[in-house]
Amino acid sequence: MEMSKSSSNNGELEKEVLVRMGSKRGVGSFESLVRLLAMALTLSAAVILGVDKQTKIVSIKILDTLPPINLPATAKWHYLSAFTYFVVVNAIACSYAAVSLVLLLANRGGKSGGGGGLGLVIVVVDLMMVALLFSSNGAAAAIGLVGYEGNSHVQWKKVCDVFGKFCDQGAAALIISLLGAITFLLLVMLAIKRLHCK
Repeated sequence: MEMSKSSSNNGELEKEVLVRMGSKRGVGSFESLVRLLAMALTLSAAVILGVDKQTKIVSIKILDTLPPINLPATAKWHYLSAFTYFVVVNAIACSYAAVSLVLLLANRGGKSGGGGGLGLVIVVVDLMMVALLFSSNGAAAAIGLVGYEGNSHVQWKKVCDVFGKFCDQGAAALIISLLGAITFLLLVMLAIKRLHCK
């Protein structure tokens, strides 16, 4: 009787160990998928704004008595420092997501999907990526808003009525980057949950 009781306890113990290992593997897989999504989103945002360029013919009137002069004007992302910052930060976040994904997959056998020191470093750098991405999104959104609305106080004219495609592509990149920042924030929240469960 005791032998059957101990074997049933061993069977339950083995099931519990298998369930715990499976849930850790599931969390690691989910984290890997989220990290892959963050990489894809930040890469997309950097590429979309990085190739953003539009040339239009603009009429400039010098004197009221003379006819307007038509000149080509080009809008490029690197003409604005906020957009340059945006592209560089998204490229850094994408590169970091790729490197951290490789490190996590290589260290999968370690403790709780990242091992002690490596896991902590990855969480801290994830948090830095959240801060960088949100700051670059804020800078790009501020410049984009001036492009859409202008600023009458300093006599800045709207440019998005002339360069509509350029502005629309910049807005799309901003939304995708914002989703990337939220994805990195989700990674930080997963790490906090994992630490809380310990």
